[in-house]
Amino acid sequence: MRLSYPADIKVIQVPCTGRVDILHLLNAIEDGADGVYVAGCLEGECHYIEGNLKARRKVEYVKKTLTELGIEPERVEMYNLSSAQGARFAEIASEMVGKIRELGPTPVKSTHAA
Repeated sequence: MRLSYPADIKVIQVPCTGRVDILHLLNAIEDGADGVYVAGCLEGECHYIEGNLKARRKVEYVKKTLTELGIEPERVEMYNLSSAQGARFAEIASEMVGKIRELGPTPVKSTHAA
């Protein structure tokens, strides 16, 4: 089954969401991403024991940091789903794109040359 999700989504695979660092999330926003979401294993079913719980704490920290900077925390989200939920992944991608479109472009202007 071939899934379709918005072309706006750039998928970056990691062995475990626990490997996603706070700086990865913040750098994505700083580099011009209008939003970022992390899709991890279902809670209690992480192959690396608690990687998804670590990722959730990092996402919550980034959301708090964005709030303190005056940026909408909804630009960063965490979702838990199993690898068998491809259709749900595509649905989440569409939901996230819709949410970000409502928020508009990121208020952060990248200082990096394109």
